[in-house]
Amino acid sequence: MKRDLALAALARHRTDQIVVSVYHSGFDWRRIAPHPLNFYSVGAMGLASSNALGLALGRPDKQVIVLDGDGSLLMNLGSLVTIAAAAPANLIHFVCENGTYEANGAVPIPGQGQVNFAGLARAAGYREAHEFSELSVFEAALPALLKVHGPVFITLEVEPGEASPRDYAFVHGEQTRADFRSALRASRPR
Repeated sequence: MKRDLALAALARHRTDQIVVSVYHSGFDWRRIAPHPLNFYSVGAMGLASSNALGLALGRPDKQVIVLDGDGSLLMNLGSLVTIAAAAPANLIHFVCENGTYEANGAVPIPGQGQVNFAGLARAAGYREAHEFSELSVFEAALPALLKVHGPVFITLEVEPGEASPRDYAFVHGEQTRADFRSALRASRPR
């Protein structure tokens, strides 16, 4: 399935979740679902899952969605065990699997086509792990998946879709970070 179409399906079901995204998923997500509660983990390959865990533990009142990449997750596989041990009920971990380090020129990842990321998450202790390769099946499952007590892991077998602008000035911008902090404060329960 095309990554941007899968993310657009997720965006149609988004309410007030914090969304942590990495690289191409982040640029696609910004184009598809701009929101001040988007946290861009661009420039920190592998840390989206760790950033999402910190946000999930710090804000147990809000669901946290992480839009990771397979190459990024390979940089920090230990986060799977850490997330499973912390067991945040409000964390949903999506991995866009395309078999490459896309941000670095689409260089193949080690074990391309052999690594089962959902299997790794299950072995680490995630409550649930799912895999999707068809957009219609994924979109039909989304409402139920977004209600599951986490942590939940979801592999999306994707290929690039419509190219999104790579606006590094925005994702690294001081105003973007300030807007995120303000949105977090504003959404805090009283």
